[in-house]
Amino acid sequence: MSETRRPSLADQVYDQLLVKILEEEYPVHSRLPAEDVLAQSFGVSRPIVRAALSRLRDDGIVQSRRGSGSYVLRRPDRQLISFVPLESISDVQRCYEFRIDVEGAAAAWAAERRNDDDLAAMEEAYRVMERAYQENELAVDADQRLHLAVARASKNPFFSSVLESLGEQIAFGVKLSRSLTLLDTPTRQELVLAEHRDVLDAIRKRQPEVASATMRYHITAAKDRMFVGTQDN
Repeated sequence: MSETRRPSLADQVYDQLLVKILEEEYPVHSRLPAEDVLAQSFGVSRPIVRAALSRLRDDGIVQSRRGSGSYVLRRPDRQLISFVPLESISDVQRCYEFRIDVEGAAAAWAAERRNDDDLAAMEEAYRVMERAYQENELAVDADQRLHLAVARASKNPFFSSVLESLGEQIAFGVKLSRSLTLLDTPTRQELVLAEHRDVLDAIRKRQPEVASATMRYHITAAKDRMFVGTQDN
């Protein structure tokens, strides 16, 4: 991944808390130490700890209970830190969040404006990705080719320009997602293909709202499969 900004103190606390949750030092349903205890432990101020906890809440990993403190809600995929540098986890999260909105909109416009050539490009990209999946390849290029084909079908060059400019960051996230998928059951891979298929079907049928919803669902699900992990009942 290309050089990125220096992680802030809140980023660093976020990352350290995430590792403790991944390693089950703080198990699911357990209460995190109080803010002042965490601040002293990490050598930072309480506002820094508060900012890190806020991010963990936004990501669905912890939840706050009024008058009781913060509790671990979910544990992300254990393999996460085997594939991604710790300091990059926050950036991968934010990139996926950004993609949910941008690519959801692109899919909606594609459903309205696509032509036969666009459909052919998307179908070919899907077939390449499907073959790569069947051979248990990472298929990062094939995945990006499909998403870019959808953006180009929107007939708005800003969508494709954004995806192209973020190509390296997006590829990093897709590689992480695919690496984790290959370690999981075949069902997870079939799920990913079905999600892409649903997006293309909505675009082919000229259903903008469905296209947007299915694209948003797919990218959200990809993020959640990596970061949300298990939630024990």
